[in-house]
Amino acid sequence: MNTNLTQAQIDTYQHDGCLILEEFLTDDELNEMRTAVAEGVSKMGKQKIAGGGNKDLVEGDTYYDRVFLQRLNLWRINDTIKKYFLNPQLGEMLCKLAGIDGIRIWHDQTLQKQPWGNPTAWHLDNPYWSFHSRNALSIWIALDDATVQNGCLYYLPGSHTMAKYDNVDIGENISDLFKFYPEFRTIEPIVATMKAGMAGVHNGLTAHAAGPNMTPYPRRAMTCAYMPNGAKFNGQQNILSDEQVARLSVDDVLDDDEQNPLVWSRT
Repeated sequence: MNTNLTQAQIDTYQHDGCLILEEFLTDDELNEMRTAVAEGVSKMGKQKIAGGGNKDLVEGDTYYDRVFLQRLNLWRINDTIKKYFLNPQLGEMLCKLAGIDGIRIWHDQTLQKQPWGNPTAWHLDNPYWSFHSRNALSIWIALDDATVQNGCLYYLPGSHTMAKYDNVDIGENISDLFKFYPEFRTIEPIVATMKAGMAGVHNGLTAHAAGPNMTPYPRRAMTCAYMPNGAKFNGQQNILSDEQVARLSVDDVLDDDEQNPLVWSRT
């Protein structure tokens, strides 16, 4: 992984709430990650979360399930995925972008638009999660070329500075988010086409979407969401198991090293 950053890249991320990393994985790393993701998905079957978690999240036949194949927390069942997403150098890079002193994994997930898959509506990430932070962020790695034809990402630059925690489900109306944020309607989106092995990083409050897959081939990606060290429980279950939620009270620090390992800290 190329985790080197320039000051210009840090400034771009801070300003836009997103950044595209053109040379992130080598060809060998890309092939290794593709293999690991395929193994993890095969092992999980229809269950969406690996290694425990919210057992209600199972693949069905809803509109959302036809947006992408989604499997979460592969790091808990695959050592290769764990090696990449718990890499301290990656953690340090993400901390530099976010301007924070420590970071924990929230969850990884593979998002694979199947042939003729539905578009992904505009949405924010962090409001879904069990903590709120203006410094949460995700990395999105292209395992296949992501094009306009097969459902690449789109970012609304600067939206992270205006967003609150109002959000929508990913449904059939791709512009529902703009009912909460009409000011987003006038932002020109960044079209995040990427070659396989490239990556995008975006803030958890940056509005983003993806087009439909208008091809007979899958568009695979592997992503990972991270939370700042010291983030607190907001009462939402998200990926947490019933047992974990029962042990938590609102404002408890989410510092369970088994569920959310510390990836990097300045101290």
